[in-house]
Amino acid sequence: MNADISGNAMPALKENSSEVVQPFLMGCGTKEPKITQLCLAAIQRLMSHEVVSETAAGNIINMLWQLMENSLEELKLLQTVLVLLTTNTVVHDEALSKAIVLCFRLHFTKDNITNNTAAATVRQVVTVVFERMVAEDERHRDIIEQPILVQGNSNRRSVSTLKPCAKDAYMLFQDLCQLVNADAPYWLVGMTEMTRTFGLELLESVLNDFPQVFLQHQEFSFLLKERVCPLVIKLFSPNIKFRQGSSTSSSPAPVEKPYFPICMRLLRVVSVLIKQFYSLLVTECEIFLSLLVKFLDADKPQWLRAVAVESIHRFCVQPQLLRSFCQSYDMKQHSTKVFRDIVNALGSFIQSLFLVPPTGNPATSNQAGNNNLGGSVSAPANSGMVGIGGGVTLLPAFEYRGTWIPILTITVQGSAKATYLEMLDKVEPPTIPEGYAMSVAFHCLLDLVRGITSMIEGELGEVETECQTTTEEASSPTQSSEQQDLQSTSDQMDKEIVSRAVWEEMVNACWCGLLAALSLLLDASTDEAATENILKAELTMAALCGRLGLVTSRDAFITAICKGSLPPHYALTVLNTTTAATLSNKSYSVQGQSVMMISPSSESHQQVVAVGQPLAVQPQGTVMLTSKNIQCMRTLLNLAHCHGAVLGTSWQLVLATLQHLVWILGLKPSSGGALKPGRAVEGPSTVLTTAVMTDLPVISNILSRLFESSQYLDDVSLHHLINALCSLSLEAMDMAYGNNKEPSLFAVAKLLETGLVNMHRIEILWRPLTGHLLEQVCQHPNSRMREWGAEALTSLIKAGLTFNHDPPLSQNQRLQLLLLNPLKEMSNINHPDIRLKQLECVLQILQSQGDSLGPGWPLVLGVMGAIRNDQGESLIRTAFQCLQLVVTDFLPTMPCTCLQIVVDVAGSFGLHNQELNISLTSIGLLWNISDYFFQRGETIEKELNKEEAAQQKQAEEKGVVLNRPFHPAPPFDCLWLCLYAKLGELCVDPRPAVRKSAGQTLFSTIGAHGTLLQHSTWHTVIWKVLFHLLDRVRESSTTADKEKIESGGGNILIHHSRDTAEKQWAETWVLTLAGVARIFNTRRYLLQPLGDFSRAWDVLLDHIQSAALSKNNEVSLAALKSFQEILQIVSPVRDSDKPETPPVVNVPVPVLIGPISGMSRPFVRTDSIGERLGRYSSSEPPIVTDELEDLNLWWAAWNTWYRIGSESTKPPVTFDKLTFIPSQPFLTALIQIFPALYQHIKTGFNMDDLQKLGVILHSAISVPISSDASPFILPSYTEAVLTSLQEAVLTALDVLQKAICVGPENMQIMYPAIFDQLLAFVEFSCKPPQYGQLETKHIANAKYNQIQLFAPAEWVALNYVPFAERSLEVVVDLYQKTACHKAVVNEKVLQYIIKTLRVPLSLKYSCPSESTWKLAVSSLLKVLSIGLPVARQHASSGKFDSMWPELANTFEDFLFTKSIPPDNLSIQEFQRNENIDVEVVQLISNEILPYANFIPKEFVGQIMTMLNKGSIHSQSSSFTEAEIDIRLREEFSKMCFETLLQFSFSNKVTTPQEGYISRMALSVLLKRSQDVLHRYIEDERLSGKCPLPRQQVTEIIFVLKAVSTLIDSLKKTQPENVDGNTWAQVIALYPTLVECITCSSSEVCSALKEALVPFKDFMQPPASRVQNGES
Repeated sequence: MNADISGNAMPALKENSSEVVQPFLMGCGTKEPKITQLCLAAIQRLMSHEVVSETAAGNIINMLWQLMENSLEELKLLQTVLVLLTTNTVVHDEALSKAIVLCFRLHFTKDNITNNTAAATVRQVVTVVFERMVAEDERHRDIIEQPILVQGNSNRRSVSTLKPCAKDAYMLFQDLCQLVNADAPYWLVGMTEMTRTFGLELLESVLNDFPQVFLQHQEFSFLLKERVCPLVIKLFSPNIKFRQGSSTSSSPAPVEKPYFPICMRLLRVVSVLIKQFYSLLVTECEIFLSLLVKFLDADKPQWLRAVAVESIHRFCVQPQLLRSFCQSYDMKQHSTKVFRDIVNALGSFIQSLFLVPPTGNPATSNQAGNNNLGGSVSAPANSGMVGIGGGVTLLPAFEYRGTWIPILTITVQGSAKATYLEMLDKVEPPTIPEGYAMSVAFHCLLDLVRGITSMIEGELGEVETECQTTTEEASSPTQSSEQQDLQSTSDQMDKEIVSRAVWEEMVNACWCGLLAALSLLLDASTDEAATENILKAELTMAALCGRLGLVTSRDAFITAICKGSLPPHYALTVLNTTTAATLSNKSYSVQGQSVMMISPSSESHQQVVAVGQPLAVQPQGTVMLTSKNIQCMRTLLNLAHCHGAVLGTSWQLVLATLQHLVWILGLKPSSGGALKPGRAVEGPSTVLTTAVMTDLPVISNILSRLFESSQYLDDVSLHHLINALCSLSLEAMDMAYGNNKEPSLFAVAKLLETGLVNMHRIEILWRPLTGHLLEQVCQHPNSRMREWGAEALTSLIKAGLTFNHDPPLSQNQRLQLLLLNPLKEMSNINHPDIRLKQLECVLQILQSQGDSLGPGWPLVLGVMGAIRNDQGESLIRTAFQCLQLVVTDFLPTMPCTCLQIVVDVAGSFGLHNQELNISLTSIGLLWNISDYFFQRGETIEKELNKEEAAQQKQAEEKGVVLNRPFHPAPPFDCLWLCLYAKLGELCVDPRPAVRKSAGQTLFSTIGAHGTLLQHSTWHTVIWKVLFHLLDRVRESSTTADKEKIESGGGNILIHHSRDTAEKQWAETWVLTLAGVARIFNTRRYLLQPLGDFSRAWDVLLDHIQSAALSKNNEVSLAALKSFQEILQIVSPVRDSDKPETPPVVNVPVPVLIGPISGMSRPFVRTDSIGERLGRYSSSEPPIVTDELEDLNLWWAAWNTWYRIGSESTKPPVTFDKLTFIPSQPFLTALIQIFPALYQHIKTGFNMDDLQKLGVILHSAISVPISSDASPFILPSYTEAVLTSLQEAVLTALDVLQKAICVGPENMQIMYPAIFDQLLAFVEFSCKPPQYGQLETKHIANAKYNQIQLFAPAEWVALNYVPFAERSLEVVVDLYQKTACHKAVVNEKVLQYIIKTLRVPLSLKYSCPSESTWKLAVSSLLKVLSIGLPVARQHASSGKFDSMWPELANTFEDFLFTKSIPPDNLSIQEFQRNENIDVEVVQLISNEILPYANFIPKEFVGQIMTMLNKGSIHSQSSSFTEAEIDIRLREEFSKMCFETLLQFSFSNKVTTPQEGYISRMALSVLLKRSQDVLHRYIEDERLSGKCPLPRQQVTEIIFVLKAVSTLIDSLKKTQPENVDGNTWAQVIALYPTLVECITCSSSEVCSALKEALVPFKDFMQPPASRVQNGES
């Protein structure tokens, strides 16, 4: 055609194409080759320009058919057909079928070239037919037509609905099926022959190239179902029935042998069907897949198994397809579990290759794994084999129980490039090289795993991100209604649930088989790369199972890896006992198909890289690690590192395995928990090859990184990890029990490491982590284990506190307490090494974090306080160091609420008895603490009050009562009270030094800081602290042991005053009592306003009393000192006394004094300490106390005093060595208290009280002293000194009498009682008092009896003389003042005084002391000089009647004493004594006789008799001549005589009484003269020439002179005054005088002369005289 033909020529040509073509057709008909060729060329040109009409085309085809039948130009024919069909679509229906048949027939000619060309053409033509149909569909796609539903079983001829091209395609495909099935075609009329192989290839290509045709058109789908599938199944039958090795049976229908070309092509068709039309042919595919699985059986030919494996490989790389299998079969109820079967079949296939040497291919059968391999493929294997007999191979291979299978590189991963499925040209089955099937199966597994995992994980990821986005959307509601959101979310949820079910089913279906196969391969692998692939597959499966939460399968895979890591048959319980491990060594049935799990074999062909010890209780020998073990270990690490989040409970497996590996490799933990290579401690040393040595640091590093990466795990996974570590640690601990071998510290070290890297969320893992370390590890008997437990725990705590948390710890109290809690819990562990670690940790925390502990303080302090006494010195010392640090540095930084704990802890250290210094120092700390309270008082108080308010509020909300010690007191006061209470406890510590120190501190701090307390708190101080303490001390003291303590520990000597527990307690008692008394004294102004001051006072007095009555001199004396101290108090009413603190403020603070009723506060409550101090010390008005109450206090004191006095001085009933007799200082002190006390009670002091006092004074004076004490108390005898006790007694009486003196009238009745008391004392001068039945030695007599002063007697009575004499002086003094008092007169005091004096006077020289009677005389004289006038005054009342006889007797006893003067009395002394007698007579003459008329007659008579007796010289025959002179009391006699005389002549007789005295005196005098003269005459006569004694001569001269004087006096007197009797007596003297004339003494003679002269006056006439005398 020329190019210039106009454009509209073409259609015209086409219309007339029949005519145009005709000539050429005719040309072809000539059958002339050249013409034919030209014509065909021309026709092709026409066709290529598309100017051939349908008719013309039909004509052309007919023409071509003829040529074909004549076998002319066959290639040109084919070409022409191809051009005709490809350039346009005019050929349809029969024409088309004819053209296709033409090609088919050419295919079966004898000519090879024609054959092949025809085959190619047929293929192309078939493709063209289907392409036309596709194009037709495209054109009509826009026109939507109602599809006519075709029933599934509709007639195959019903193709009327199809469009033309579709119809052609349908007919063509249908006939292809017919042909393959060896049936006649319906449409391809004229076919003569056909091969199945070609038919199958065509079917495969159509199915493969035009799947959409079948999927979109029901007619075609119908064909697939009804024709293709049955066909395939039918053609498969020989393969299914055939059993390799079964002898051909002689049955009539011999089994057809499988035919490789058909079989292989069928498998290809099946692959396409399954791949493309799975959704249409679910049931059919199930059959196909089952068949495939069957082809893997060991009894099928090798080539069949190979192609089957290749086919399966094709599915394995298509995870979506696998997923569909799973969904369609495995997940349906009554369906075959196809997917599971495929996997299991692969597993069984691999096992069979190992267990049954492959048969059917003699060239490749493998006897010992070392013979040469036949076949081309195995050529490289020859060069790969080194040595013989299973030597080391360099070729990658699997080896298992003697079976050696090489690994061939067959495809790149992820693509299933088949070898034998592609051998379309082979008619005979090919030889399969050894290892090929194995390699394909191996790759199937790997691809299967890779595909499934990547698919599922991808989908999982999508789901997760979708979830996140939807939740985000939901959380931020946008314009879209929430309902929609919810809807989409729920849809998604459903979708996810469905997907998850599929994933789980897929994994569940395949894991068993996979694991069985992989673990077998792992064991058999000798190639590192293969091993790596297997491990990777196991790892990905494990991770996937983990992500899906399929625990059993996950654990199974992990177990497999773990087992691979350890030496064969290694005893690791965790792998054999967990549920996961139920797999090992058991065959379990899967869907009726038995899968045998193969346990790793022991004959390893691996290089040994390490030898070490197994981690077991009793290690037996050594174990070896191979490079494969190390490879597995690295996989395990990798798994844990990358997939830790999904490991869950299988962490246990992983960690247990790692622990064992670490142990075998000899890695040991270092600080922070990282593992470093270290030498094994015992047994054969670990042997490591250089290969593994370089790996170790890497492994150690990965191990550490593994735990570092735990920080990226989610919380749940982290918990799993921690739990696993804990249970691992428990196992290690069980193993370490009972032996001291090096334990495995892997778990502990890793717990530590995990904790350290997860500090940012430490809260979630803290409890399990520390709980395990605390309760298990730290309490383990193995010391190394414990040490690491403690190390880990303390490191974690320190790290936790220093970590930069968000929010910081200071704002997150709960976390801080959580972190510190384990530190506190460690206190429950008794192992000292743990406690030491704990305390060191505390010390470090204090040093680094001390300032920021805040609410953690109670815990930290609790740790220090938890140290018990029995925990050894070093622990106590360390704990104490911590405490010292706290007290010196941290008191200001801690919350004030913790101060109380500090006090408690410091107190508890005081009570520790391990180390005295610590106890004493802790008391020092308590003092420092109290000082701190004092200085920071206001701030502490504010903070505490704030805290208290908050707690109160909480308590109220919860409806509970706020409970704290010393409750109603304000919190700051409670703090003080706790401090006092602690010190109080220490005051009763068993060690004296501690008691002493604590006591001093307690009282100092109450003294120094007590002013800070609220007023009402004093109540608690008194009752709960001080009295409580006193009670305890009293109890301990009274029950203390009296055994002697030899030494004070070590070589300290103890002073004898402290050498028994009792004496040491005595000291404490003294200190305590004194302290309490001092507080009562100095703080009286605070205590008295308290409601129950009087009760407190009573209690205090009771304590003083019991101490005073204790059988210990030190205590009793001290008690009295305290008594004195509290009695010196002046009641505030009388004198507003000030406390000793200096005023803090100068301005007086206004103080509100409220009514003091009960416990109400008299003070305004102020919160400032300054104000409070001011309140107590500024010039405040005195607190008005009720006078009566005050008196009651004093009377209580008096009663106590009386009880002490009467009890202590009461003589004991029996005496022995141990009898306690109070000491002099005690008694002195006791009596000295009375005057002060009396000042307060004098107003109510009555006779009864005086009586009581008297009893005590008397008893006290009577107490003897012990002979050892006497030298210190007794004055030497020569000094007349009073002991202080005696002084005190007299002072007491003195105070009393002075008080009576100034007191009211009614008090004066007490005078007589006082006299009684004093006079009783006076009697002691001669008769010392008895003390009960005690035998005492009176040292007063020592002077005379020359007894050695300190005789062996136990007790010595005092020298009472000075005391008695002083008492006497007091009596005289007092009497001088009180003689006239009515009471004194009425109570006959004078008489008693005289009666008392009569004793010493009558004893005179026999008195213990000479001074006594002299003093008695002078006292008598003084008393009489005052008393007699009083007696005369009261003569008429008769009150003194009984006194006179007493007085007369006293004079009598004294002047004429029966005692003999001592021999050594000097003359001067004698004369002095005589002068005393003279004084007495003078008293009589001056004070008594002149007043005779007021005095009873008998008395005067007695006196006269006495004078008479005195005036006659008394002789004593015992005197020597020389002494006679002196011993006759001339002066005395003279005085008596003169007195007689004087009273004989009283001129002024005013009363008859006086006359009577005179008469009496005269009568006595004359009688006396008569007696003297008679005696003298008698003596003179007897003496003969010897002169008479001087005294006698003097006496006679004196008498003679007296007679003359008398007569003179009588003459001068009025005659009526002189009694007749008197004259008679005078005259009667005369004869006697005359008789004296004969005396020889001239002096007597001259005196006689003078005496005789007066008688001349009597010479008168008798009568008148007589009358006169009578008148």
